[in-house]
Amino acid sequence: MNLANKITMSRIFLAFFIIILLVFPFDAAGVELPRLFVNEAIVIDIKYIIAAILFIVASVTDFIDGRIARKRNMVTDFGKMIDAIADKVLVNSTLIILAASGFISSIIPVVIVVRDIIVDSVKMLAGNKGKVVAASKMGKLKTIFLMIGIVLTLLYNLPFELINLRISDALLVLACVFAIISAIQYYQMNKKYISSVPEEK
Repeated sequence: MNLANKITMSRIFLAFFIIILLVFPFDAAGVELPRLFVNEAIVIDIKYIIAAILFIVASVTDFIDGRIARKRNMVTDFGKMIDAIADKVLVNSTLIILAASGFISSIIPVVIVVRDIIVDSVKMLAGNKGKVVAASKMGKLKTIFLMIGIVLTLLYNLPFELINLRISDALLVLACVFAIISAIQYYQMNKKYISSVPEEK
């Protein structure tokens, strides 16, 4: 396993650690975690701050592994596969947990997960026809807005919450908009490969 793939694997481990941190019933286990009192209305559980820091670190590895893989000619099929899995485990799992915890609307993870299924299916069908599907600008914007929105949500939308600006929600909504647009773009650019797939008998 080369260096780029090891970094990608570390993102998966970080993602699982974040998941465990966010869903583990500390209260039921008799563990009282410290809390950060910002003011009378805003009290943050320390686990969300830790999760936000780990999410930032994991997101940075997404940039680093790709850069190293391209620069050192370490791009492999395994690397591409595990990179996609790492991204989905990190982002989609966190979104689902945030929705289940009442931090965000359940519509957001639904849109993102469905979009990923559509785009991955399009890429697979196009790939079977020898077409390499590059990431779209809208897809990249979706990722950027999504990751920043998740971090801000984990941090209770601070510091914007102090001036009653729901920036975290706005970023996640914009990420959903970009997700839908990018899914349509992927389909439009590759529909000839989809329509040419023979039907199974």
